[in-house]
Amino acid sequence: MEESLSRKLTAILYADVAGYSRLTGQDEVGAHQQVMQVLDQASDSIKAGGGTVLRYAGDAILAEFPSLIGAVETAAKIQTDLAARNSNLGDAKKIQIRIGLNLGEVIQDREEIFGDGVNLAARLEAISRPGGICISSAFFDQVVGKTLLQFSDGGEESFKNIARPVRVYHWQPEAAQRAQRSLATDAKPSIAVLPFTNMSGDAEQEYFADGITEDLITALSKIRSFLVIARNSTFTYKGQAVEIRRVAADLGVRYVLEGSVRTAGSRVRISAQLIDADTGHHVWAERYDRELNDIFELQDEMTQVIAGTLEPELNAAERERAVRKPPDSLDAWGIYQRALWHMYSLAKEHNPVAIELFQQSIATDPNFAPAYAYLSYSHYMTVIMGWGKDDEWSLSQAMEAARKAQTIDPKDSVTHFSLGRIQMLRGQHDDSIASLEKAIELSPNSFQAYHGLAMVLVLAGRLDEAKEISMKGEHISPRDPLLWAAIAVRSLAYILTHDYDDALHLARRAKQFPNPSGYWPHALSASALAHLGQIEEAQSSVKLALQNKPDLTLSYLKKTLPTKHEDGLEHYLSGLGKAGLLE
Repeated sequence: MEESLSRKLTAILYADVAGYSRLTGQDEVGAHQQVMQVLDQASDSIKAGGGTVLRYAGDAILAEFPSLIGAVETAAKIQTDLAARNSNLGDAKKIQIRIGLNLGEVIQDREEIFGDGVNLAARLEAISRPGGICISSAFFDQVVGKTLLQFSDGGEESFKNIARPVRVYHWQPEAAQRAQRSLATDAKPSIAVLPFTNMSGDAEQEYFADGITEDLITALSKIRSFLVIARNSTFTYKGQAVEIRRVAADLGVRYVLEGSVRTAGSRVRISAQLIDADTGHHVWAERYDRELNDIFELQDEMTQVIAGTLEPELNAAERERAVRKPPDSLDAWGIYQRALWHMYSLAKEHNPVAIELFQQSIATDPNFAPAYAYLSYSHYMTVIMGWGKDDEWSLSQAMEAARKAQTIDPKDSVTHFSLGRIQMLRGQHDDSIASLEKAIELSPNSFQAYHGLAMVLVLAGRLDEAKEISMKGEHISPRDPLLWAAIAVRSLAYILTHDYDDALHLARRAKQFPNPSGYWPHALSASALAHLGQIEEAQSSVKLALQNKPDLTLSYLKKTLPTKHEDGLEHYLSGLGKAGLLE
């Protein structure tokens, strides 16, 4: 007689060791023994917390709890204990695990549980930060306010074989959080500039409010004494009612600047307030009424006041260098802001529109360097994303625009950034590194420059430096829509250092982002999976890569990603070859 199946709602815990193959590759027997010891300790904690260990799968644990609070506090204890253990070990001997928690209905059969609830817990584990916990919104809604643990909102994620996107939340032990945010909180004042609200009642004026925000971020980013969160991360809060302390915790900053813009005829009113997120108090607030033709002078004034408020001893000369040279025409600036909107959408169909608008801005003011610089970058995006039909023509257009921007304003960070990206695609690695380092020197808080530098360092064979630089970029812009690309670059670096588990984890993280990410994350997954011997899944990833770019071949990758040393990408390409990508 067939045994009947029962269903129940339960708290599901899935844990896995981060980088298991890398650890065992260094000392197979010793590392395996250490991993098993860690898993035994985790199992003991699960049992002590009221949970039941249901299954071991190599270096993974599946468990369930009757109590959500019991599950999350047990998971936190496991990670806190492990962080304390790791603090006494060298990097090579540290073992970290990732934990996913979900609340879901499951099928119970033969003392096991099955179903979508279990699958989602495993998917959450895969995107958890090493040493951390990732939970679903269903789980979060039940524990928020009932535990002292503070989770940060990770946004919505789309998972394979899960029908709808899931909002996720992250937690790490306090020591890990402090280490992760040290760049933002310990060394220098840190600030996030939220998108200014358009109060004009005219949707057409939205670009104007965005432009004010963009220029303030750019100006403040040039001041070395600040850490300023990049524009793309703060703009993820656009149009939302936000709680300042939550924003500050998500981004790892001390101060938050918010404000509004109202235009009427030839007049503009800008209101702004600077908030200390630790206390919730207003540090500074001001309202400005100006004629529209004074807008650039107003931006400079606001930058100077904010800089002086946050860093009283800041040298006045350094504040001066933060003032961006404005265009001669407000029309040129307005067209430029509209072009940026299309460029930042990161979509194939918007890129030609951005190029056309940058060209219009230049035609209106031929001496506006940033318009040339971002025109160059838009042509670069055409090539790197595989959106164009004539890569050589796009690169020549990109180089021409970058050189023109450099002639007009050699101190513009974006100019050197764009130039460095083109030099990378042309195989001029040393020149590219120098250009991108110059971009960071001129704007120390530029996520895009850190990302570009990490990528060219990979192609130059400087893999450890690339990983470090990429992580710095993620600190600067932890919610950046292009973060998937920075994560993909790290994945490539890990493939080239034979750390396949970490490479696969990063590639899967990159695939979860909602913005169009082309073939890259799928190709990286395919290579890592092939090297791990999971050929069938690797072949599926290649098929997904080809859906995004039907003409993708090994030859194309060799041409598009020139390396400094011969066969510098061989290990990445050989994995793709094993997965079925054609020459």
